[in-house]
Amino acid sequence: MIKLRDILVVIKGGGDLGSGVAHRLFRCGFKVCILEKEKPTVERRMVSYASAIFFGEFEVEGVKAKKAKDVDEVIKILESGDAIPVLIDPQWNSLKKLKPMVVVDAIMAKRNLGTRIDEAPLVIGLGPGFRAGEDVHIVVETLRGHNLGKVIESGCAEKDTGEPESIMGYTFERILYSPSDGVLKIVKDIGELVQEGETVCMVNGLNVPAKLSGIVRGLLMNGTKVKRGQKIGEIDPRGKREYVYTISDRARAVAGGVLEAILSKFRDEIYLDP
Repeated sequence: MIKLRDILVVIKGGGDLGSGVAHRLFRCGFKVCILEKEKPTVERRMVSYASAIFFGEFEVEGVKAKKAKDVDEVIKILESGDAIPVLIDPQWNSLKKLKPMVVVDAIMAKRNLGTRIDEAPLVIGLGPGFRAGEDVHIVVETLRGHNLGKVIESGCAEKDTGEPESIMGYTFERILYSPSDGVLKIVKDIGELVQEGETVCMVNGLNVPAKLSGIVRGLLMNGTKVKRGQKIGEIDPRGKREYVYTISDRARAVAGGVLEAILSKFRDEIYLDP
């Protein structure tokens, strides 16, 4: 039998979806670790544990993450039980030493960047780019709609539509794209209200205006190198500040699917501490 608190889940990618998964699993009593690249490009920074890479520590809805300098420090943080360690490890070399029971690929690249089904007893891929039963054991649906959060044991998630989430009928109008290659300079940061036509940020001296009025919900870190046409941020026309700093309904649904997959896999082996 396995104590639930002894099950280590390693999550590749500390963006908003991966962080939503990490938050739920940590609160349920699992040990959770996040692997990230050196300079994460996450737009929804206020709900992404990848932000710990920049600030050393970062908290989302009462659960804290701490940047770890190496695998030994990851283990110390895990043993303390008071935070989620975030380690810079883009090649996932730490998996050999950590030996997790579960690996979750939450990179959201819409393709498999190298995750293998033999990396752990249970390997889960979020969204398109994975095939359950081949490169991962389980796929969890990430596309909004009837099947959001569904546990897929055979086959793939639905293909990416390329259309942003609709909020109050707005889709592409909400998204900020880089007008050129260059370095992003923030003018209005996450959580600030903007009016239609107002400059949110700049790239190489070129203004990136809001196409509608609302609140800045996501924006890459100041100083990030970007490419022409790259998504760099988003505006929420609802204008509700609390939505900026809390886990989304989509992330919670996906986290529920991951939790279901884990408990289903190990249900006959897990027991809760008295």
